[in-house]
Amino acid sequence: MCYRGDFNGGGKKSPHHELVFQREAGKKEKSPATQDDDRGVIRGGAAGLTVTSGAARGGAGGPFSRKKGKSREKMRMNMAKSRKAADLRFLPGIIPALFLLVWIMVSTTGLIPTYLLPHPLEIAEAGYAYILGQSGEGPYAGRFLSDAGASLLRVCCGFAAAVAVGLPLGVLSGRLFVIQRLTSTTVNALRAVPGITWLPLAMVWFGIGMRTTVFLVALAAFFPVYLNAAAGARQVNPLLLQAGAMMGVRRLRGTFAILLPGAMPHLVTGLRLGLGISWAYLVLGELTGVPNGLGAVIMDARMLGRIDMIVVGILVIAVIGRLSDHLLQGGMKFCFKSARRMT
Repeated sequence: MCYRGDFNGGGKKSPHHELVFQREAGKKEKSPATQDDDRGVIRGGAAGLTVTSGAARGGAGGPFSRKKGKSREKMRMNMAKSRKAADLRFLPGIIPALFLLVWIMVSTTGLIPTYLLPHPLEIAEAGYAYILGQSGEGPYAGRFLSDAGASLLRVCCGFAAAVAVGLPLGVLSGRLFVIQRLTSTTVNALRAVPGITWLPLAMVWFGIGMRTTVFLVALAAFFPVYLNAAAGARQVNPLLLQAGAMMGVRRLRGTFAILLPGAMPHLVTGLRLGLGISWAYLVLGELTGVPNGLGAVIMDARMLGRIDMIVVGILVIAVIGRLSDHLLQGGMKFCFKSARRMT
């Protein structure tokens, strides 16, 4: 049924025409952004339902665009870090290269006699014979593997004993005031005693050989491990342990999950210092007349006047010590997540 008023504005309008007029007015009042959101249509097809709307399309300011922007920013930061690391890769070799250059200049010009500091080529020849030579070709030829193995065994045993005693005692001293008062005076007093003064007493107690060297290495490595463990455990915020206890974390689990990760920078520093001092005291321990070892080679070369072999022994200890430090850091990062978070 149609009324004349539907066309000229008069008469009564039908409900259908009222609905059409309301829709047209609503479209005029809506903003363009709202109209875009209203265009979302759910279309049912053979592949299922597909939603198309302003939010689903990821318009400006949407969650998808923000996430994409964050990922791009993170990618740019990673690229900047990689470029910076690539630019700094050559820095560790600057000081050894300068030292080698000065050494060559001094040896070539004769400022220092060769019997005091041989030419680097002579050092290279002696090192080649010591490491890759056949046994019997010279007094030190082919001895590298046996000497390095004996020294590594002594260092590892002494360092392991120092860690087994110093690490737990240091953590207890850092968290318990009674343990700190009990051990601080004795430890600091013994720490002031030079290591070489223990050599005669160790020879009387343990004789000449493996046990004396292990004792000296363990004694030297104990102090940095203990002191750094105590400092690291002391600086952990007690509120973290209290929060863990409120969440049901028991004391033993809190030690491994909260205390040790919080003290990890100090622990790693103490272990690295202890390992370095272990190699330093290895030579002292092998002064007692042991038949093999890197320190024994250095002492034998001193008796024979072989300055080249003394320098070779020093360089070998430096290289093996650096490699062992890398292995220690890698092992800590492999075993502990808190160590991997350290730069």
